[in-house]
Amino acid sequence: METESAFCPNSFESRLLPEVNKPLEMSVLKRAKELLLSHDHHSIARHLLVADCQVARILGVTAEVKGRMGVASGLELVTLPHGQQLRLDLMERHHTMAIGVAVDILGCTGSVEERASTLNRIILVAVELKDTVGDLFAFTALMKALDMPQITRLEETWTVLRRNFTQTAIGYEKILKPFYKNLHEGTASVSTLVCVPLLVPLLTLMERPPMGSEGAELWETSDHGCDIMLRHLEAAREMAHNSDSYTTNAHEILQGFELDKDLLEVFKTDFQLRLLWGSRGATVNQSDRYNKFNLILTALSRNLSPHPKPRQ
Repeated sequence: METESAFCPNSFESRLLPEVNKPLEMSVLKRAKELLLSHDHHSIARHLLVADCQVARILGVTAEVKGRMGVASGLELVTLPHGQQLRLDLMERHHTMAIGVAVDILGCTGSVEERASTLNRIILVAVELKDTVGDLFAFTALMKALDMPQITRLEETWTVLRRNFTQTAIGYEKILKPFYKNLHEGTASVSTLVCVPLLVPLLTLMERPPMGSEGAELWETSDHGCDIMLRHLEAAREMAHNSDSYTTNAHEILQGFELDKDLLEVFKTDFQLRLLWGSRGATVNQSDRYNKFNLILTALSRNLSPHPKPRQ
């Protein structure tokens, strides 16, 4: 049974980070932004898929790792008692990715048009993840970021998005948000080509204490809570049973795709842990890290928009 996280930020061999770095080091943020802007949303979504498949053990799983897991795929392991460490790692990855996306938006301290353009790029990546790449894990991380109060309160930015990128804004409100809600209720109609399934409800069901730091889950507050929970458990059973199909789908989507190793690093959890919390803070207690960064996001948001009007 694994008891050590697969993430080792301080021994991570990085192409982009100095040996020692401060949280949100400007030169590293600037380089990460340059890499993101040098790729379109199709390429960004596929780089996210590769990184997710590596962590979730859908692709590149060696015979040694399979022997250690006792199963062929991480999608089977997460449903088993001895898959706890992988579940915790995936939860860490999901939340860290969401924080990174929020920083991408809130770090645009220039014009409101620049922030709206960043929002547009992130929403286009989310559409690609949902409709073409089939990475629902990354899709929900991006949607979680866009739904953070520090992001939703940026009224002027959302107004400029609606004006400058009207189709993107309509698609976000009319298609992505309802789909995201339905995913968490276990009622979404998902295309057959999925490479990385939803995962997060299963992870929180199996690992989160009854009253976690992020508030109550949908199945704890909804009148249909039992139905929602049962739908997620049934989906997990089917996922484990058909785990090889996700590997096949991922190979199909990534066939002939050329990776940019630097951009792939930006999407690795070790890199994100170091970027967000620095080389000293990356291994600090998780809840302390999350609470501190929530305050940082709030301060960044208020700096950009001191007195926002509520969104309609």
